[in-house]
Amino acid sequence: MAHRFVFTAFLTGSRILGRSFMAAYKQAQAASQYQRAQGKMNGGSGASARASLSSGMTLDEACRILNVKPPANGQASVEEVLDRYKRLFDANDPQKGGSFYLQSKIVRAKERFERELGPMREKAEQEAEAKEGWKPKIYKDR
Repeated sequence: MAHRFVFTAFLTGSRILGRSFMAAYKQAQAASQYQRAQGKMNGGSGASARASLSSGMTLDEACRILNVKPPANGQASVEEVLDRYKRLFDANDPQKGGSFYLQSKIVRAKERFERELGPMREKAEQEAEAKEGWKPKIYKDR
Protein backbone atom coordinates (compact mmCIF):
# COMPACT_ATOMS: atom_id res chain seq x y z
CA MET A 1 0.00 0.00 0.00
CA ALA A 2 2.84 2.43 0.80
CA HIS A 3 4.53 1.80 -2.53
CA ARG A 4 1.33 2.82 -4.33
CA PHE A 5 1.25 6.15 -2.43
CA VAL A 6 4.95 6.83 -3.19
CA PHE A 7 4.46 6.01 -6.88
CA THR A 8 1.38 8.26 -7.12
CA ALA A 9 3.19 11.12 -5.37
CA PHE A 10 6.20 10.71 -7.70
CA LEU A 11 4.00 10.66 -10.80
CA THR A 12 2.02 13.74 -9.71
CA GLY A 13 5.20 15.65 -8.82
CA SER A 14 6.82 14.87 -12.15
CA ARG A 15 3.73 16.09 -14.02
CA ILE A 16 3.74 19.36 -12.09
CA LEU A 17 7.45 19.83 -12.65
CA GLY A 18 7.12 19.08 -16.37
CA ARG A 19 4.28 21.56 -16.80
CA SER A 20 6.19 24.30 -14.98
CA PHE A 21 9.27 23.77 -17.18
CA MET A 22 7.13 23.94 -20.32
CA ALA A 23 5.44 27.13 -19.12
CA ALA A 24 8.82 28.74 -18.34
CA TYR A 25 10.16 27.75 -21.77
CA LYS A 26 7.12 29.20 -23.57
CA GLN A 27 7.41 32.42 -21.58
CA ALA A 28 11.12 32.77 -22.41
CA GLN A 29 10.46 32.12 -26.08
CA ALA A 30 7.65 34.71 -26.16
CA ALA A 31 9.90 37.28 -24.48
CA SER A 32 12.64 36.64 -27.03
CA GLN A 33 10.23 37.04 -29.94
CA TYR A 34 8.84 40.24 -28.43
CA GLN A 35 12.33 41.70 -28.04
CA ARG A 36 13.19 40.83 -31.65
CA ALA A 37 9.97 42.46 -32.84
CA GLN A 38 10.78 45.59 -30.82
CA GLY A 39 14.24 45.73 -32.40
CA LYS A 40 12.75 45.55 -35.91
CA MET A 41 10.05 48.11 -35.13
CA ASN A 42 12.61 50.60 -33.81
CA GLY A 43 14.33 50.60 -37.16
CA GLY A 44 17.14 48.39 -35.96
CA SER A 45 18.86 46.16 -38.40
CA GLY A 46 19.32 42.48 -37.69
CA ALA A 47 22.79 43.11 -36.24
CA SER A 48 21.66 45.79 -33.81
CA ALA A 49 18.65 43.70 -32.79
CA ARG A 50 20.97 40.79 -32.00
CA ALA A 51 23.28 43.13 -30.10
CA SER A 52 20.42 44.43 -27.98
CA LEU A 53 19.34 40.85 -27.28
CA SER A 54 22.80 39.92 -26.05
CA SER A 55 23.42 43.05 -23.99
CA GLY A 56 19.88 43.68 -22.84
CA MET A 57 20.06 47.39 -23.69
CA THR A 58 18.75 49.11 -26.77
CA LEU A 59 20.43 52.09 -28.40
CA ASP A 60 17.49 54.29 -27.46
CA GLU A 61 17.85 53.32 -23.79
CA ALA A 62 21.60 54.00 -23.92
CA CYS A 63 20.98 57.45 -25.41
CA ARG A 64 18.44 58.23 -22.67
CA ILE A 65 20.85 57.14 -19.94
CA LEU A 66 23.67 59.31 -21.30
CA ASN A 67 21.21 62.07 -22.27
CA VAL A 68 22.46 62.38 -25.85
CA LYS A 69 20.73 62.32 -29.22
CA PRO A 70 20.69 59.04 -31.16
CA PRO A 71 23.37 58.81 -33.87
CA ALA A 72 22.16 59.56 -37.38
CA ASN A 73 24.15 58.34 -40.40
CA GLY A 74 27.38 58.10 -38.45
CA GLN A 75 27.23 61.77 -37.49
CA ALA A 76 27.21 61.40 -33.73
CA SER A 77 29.14 63.59 -31.38
CA VAL A 78 31.59 61.14 -29.83
CA GLU A 79 33.15 63.91 -27.76
CA GLU A 80 29.75 64.75 -26.26
CA VAL A 81 29.10 61.10 -25.42
CA LEU A 82 32.49 60.72 -23.75
CA ASP A 83 32.08 63.99 -21.86
CA ARG A 84 28.65 62.92 -20.54
CA TYR A 85 29.98 59.48 -19.69
CA LYS A 86 32.90 60.86 -17.67
CA ARG A 87 30.74 63.38 -15.85
CA LEU A 88 27.99 60.87 -14.98
CA PHE A 89 30.49 58.14 -14.07
CA ASP A 90 32.32 60.44 -11.65
CA ALA A 91 29.07 61.82 -10.20
CA ASN A 92 27.89 58.29 -9.35
CA ASP A 93 31.12 57.11 -7.75
CA PRO A 94 30.23 54.91 -4.73
CA GLN A 95 33.19 56.38 -2.82
CA LYS A 96 31.53 59.80 -3.08
CA GLY A 97 28.09 58.55 -2.07
CA GLY A 98 26.89 57.59 -5.54
CA SER A 99 25.23 54.43 -6.75
CA PHE A 100 27.20 51.48 -8.12
CA TYR A 101 24.08 50.34 -10.00
CA LEU A 102 23.77 53.66 -11.83
CA GLN A 103 27.47 53.68 -12.52
CA SER A 104 27.27 50.24 -14.11
CA LYS A 105 24.27 51.30 -16.21
CA ILE A 106 26.30 54.27 -17.45
CA VAL A 107 29.18 51.98 -18.43
CA ARG A 108 26.81 49.60 -20.27
CA ALA A 109 25.21 52.55 -22.08
CA LYS A 110 28.62 53.78 -23.27
CA GLU A 111 29.57 50.27 -24.42
CA ARG A 112 26.29 49.93 -26.33
CA PHE A 113 26.80 53.34 -27.92
CA GLU A 114 30.35 52.43 -28.97
CA ARG A 115 29.14 49.12 -30.42
CA GLU A 116 26.65 51.02 -32.56
CA LEU A 117 29.07 53.78 -33.59
CA GLY A 118 31.89 51.43 -34.61
CA PRO A 119 30.40 50.27 -37.93
CA MET A 120 28.94 53.72 -38.62
CA ARG A 121 32.31 55.40 -38.09
CA GLU A 122 34.10 52.84 -40.30
CA LYS A 123 31.55 53.33 -43.06
CA ALA A 124 31.91 57.14 -42.86
CA GLU A 125 35.72 56.83 -42.98
CA GLN A 126 35.52 54.55 -46.02
CA GLU A 127 33.19 56.96 -47.79
CA ALA A 128 35.49 59.90 -46.99
CA GLU A 129 38.51 57.96 -48.24
CA ALA A 130 36.70 57.02 -51.44
CA LYS A 131 35.69 60.63 -51.93
CA GLU A 132 39.18 62.05 -51.35
CA GLY A 133 41.09 59.22 -52.92
CA TRP A 134 43.47 56.75 -51.35
CA LYS A 135 46.48 58.31 -49.66
CA PRO A 136 48.99 55.81 -48.34
CA LYS A 137 50.65 56.47 -45.01
CA ILE A 138 54.39 56.63 -45.35
CA TYR A 139 56.56 55.91 -42.35
CA LYS A 140 60.19 56.96 -42.38
CA ASP A 141 62.86 55.21 -40.36
CA ARG A 142 65.05 57.56 -38.40
